Amino acid sequence: MFEVTKIYDITEGGVRKAGFRTCEAVCSEQIDIELEGETIRSVRYTKGCHGNTQGLSRLCVGMKKDEVVARLSGIDCKARGTSCPDQLARALKQM
Repeated sequence: MFEVTKIYDITEGGVRKAGFRTCEAVCSEQIDIELEGETIRSVRYTKGCHGNTQGLSRLCVGMKKDEVVARLSGIDCKARGTSCPDQLARALKQM
């Protein structure tokens, strides 16, 4: 119900790049992620609360994927059952 949908998943020069369509319960529409090994290189949200998603993206850069998943999984926004941070955790679990 709240799962993200993988749009693309490619690896170029040792960097894995993947994009995910978020569920309809959140304000953002898409999350694009770059991983180098297990370390997050970048996170970009399409739409959503710009300041919050931009801040969240910057905080995640340099962190290990599993640490971000552990910290963000289950965060709820306005009793929707998910949130933009939770959607990022769901996307990272698929990578």
